[in-house]
Amino acid sequence: MTDVSAASDTTDPAVDPAVSRSPIDPARVADLLRAAGVRGVAVDHVPSTGSTNADLSARIGAGNIVDRSVLLSEEQVAGRGRMGRPWSAPAGSQFICSMVIAPQSVDLDRLGELPLFIGVAVAEAVRELGAPAVLKWPNDLQVERDGQVRKLAGILVEAASIDPPAIVPGIGLNLSMTAEEFGDAGLPGATSLVMEGVPIPDVAAREQVTATLLRHLVEVTDAWRTGGDVARGVRDRYRDLCSTLGTRVRAELPGGQDLHGTAVDLGPRGELVIEAADGERHTVTAGDVVHLRPSGN
Repeated sequence: MTDVSAASDTTDPAVDPAVSRSPIDPARVADLLRAAGVRGVAVDHVPSTGSTNADLSARIGAGNIVDRSVLLSEEQVAGRGRMGRPWSAPAGSQFICSMVIAPQSVDLDRLGELPLFIGVAVAEAVRELGAPAVLKWPNDLQVERDGQVRKLAGILVEAASIDPPAIVPGIGLNLSMTAEEFGDAGLPGATSLVMEGVPIPDVAAREQVTATLLRHLVEVTDAWRTGGDVARGVRDRYRDLCSTLGTRVRAELPGGQDLHGTAVDLGPRGELVIEAADGERHTVTAGDVVHLRPSGN
């Protein structure tokens, strides 16, 4: 494991995005973090794994709980998204990361909003890098281009332990995958940073991107731990980033039921509040939410 501790600029963009896919150096990522003022983060890296979330959860289960430890991987061959959906991509083409959040104590009522906070971290990092990302509730990262909404990243937050508390958020962000690769994978509705005009010409650039994402992740998770006005500020930022609020939606609820209405608010624990046509408000805590086109479109 490499403790954070100063780094280099990227070079001119290359035509072939695959040039950036050689393995990153966790020591260089740690140097970049320390140069940005981030302390107390341990960065680990594996070339390939089944799931970074599962790896960190196994360490926690064995009693090895290292708060703010990060596991990066070039590829994840048994990764899962929300609802247990499988996900994989060519080695080096994604930001694949899991992190241990192990506060001294945790208010269980606040666990539900942590996935939204992680979404804020990833969305704000991507915006800093130059892609106009938004969040579809709860934390799907999307970009609208040419009238089409395309998925850029997925986030899965799991509680590996309640006593002592240890939560593991996992992130899979598409960095350099091409339209052809998405088509081959049967994912024509996905996109990557490179496809959205963010240059990642080499592995040094990918290390910069990695450090940027980790910096935002640390800032937001620290705000979640702190609570109070600091956390309230992140909630406000989520509202600004959330494309679901104010949108007509269909919520596909567990059990096969559908709920139609307009997403009008968030609950105190990150729930989505949907107002039906009769004016009744319903609170959704889980399930897929589909954005509906306005009537007449």
